[in-house]
Amino acid sequence: MLRVARAAIFAVLPGEVLILILLIAGVELPRAVTVCTEAVVLALLVFEAAVAAWLWRGHRQSGLSGRTAARAAYEDLVPLKVRRIVGFDFKALVSLFLFAARRRHGVPDGTTPVSYHREQNAIMMMFMVAMVIEAVTVDLLLRAIDAPGPLRKIILAADVYGILIGLAIAAAAVTRPHVISQDELRLRSGGYFDLRIPRELIASVRRARNFSEPGWFVLEDEKFALAVSSQTNLVVELSEPVTLTRPLGAQAEVSMIRFFADKPEEAFAALAATLERS
Repeated sequence: MLRVARAAIFAVLPGEVLILILLIAGVELPRAVTVCTEAVVLALLVFEAAVAAWLWRGHRQSGLSGRTAARAAYEDLVPLKVRRIVGFDFKALVSLFLFAARRRHGVPDGTTPVSYHREQNAIMMMFMVAMVIEAVTVDLLLRAIDAPGPLRKIILAADVYGILIGLAIAAAAVTRPHVISQDELRLRSGGYFDLRIPRELIASVRRARNFSEPGWFVLEDEKFALAVSSQTNLVVELSEPVTLTRPLGAQAEVSMIRFFADKPEEAFAALAATLERS
């Protein structure tokens, strides 16, 4: 039943979106097609609600509270990768509000924030300018060919949302820095990645600049690199492996970590100080 519910979501909703776009664009579809589509979507919603209620009751009977049971039912019904992708957008939008309020996420008093966003600021700025130019150009072209007004508004809304998400991703890199505390080293990459390393597992730390990392997230043979603009400049060796969660939910063990800091000398000093006090 759960597998059917998941499959139905991915099979029916794209078709509904396609038909909606065609109708807004002024394409006349047979009435039977639209009626059947709406009937199928309505049946899907009822079925999904019934499955969610069934899952919720099962978790409630196992002793979970109402809110915890609802979250567990949501996690059962929605695949992990989909939940992670939705979470990325949510965290990014929250970061945009934090940036506007000049606040940072997860940086309590007494800890050392370590920024990593400066190397990618220029690239992000060029990317945002390109997105704005693309949005204006597409809208002008649609007006030139007399595209239906509702279709132009939908495309413009999609472009504006893309620009908003781009700004939010940039804000996430600013408001979610790495954090060094007496208890742990927390490494982050915006809202996409978050790894907490207990201080007692850090065997050593050293500065080592690398300009040729093959990607921003590199994992090979228990060696992990969290790069910015293909660069890392700090290396942490662990006394035993820790478990990291990849952006889409898969897990892996790592015992050596390379990462980037805007001011590696300050990050190195803060990490070294915590090791000396241990």
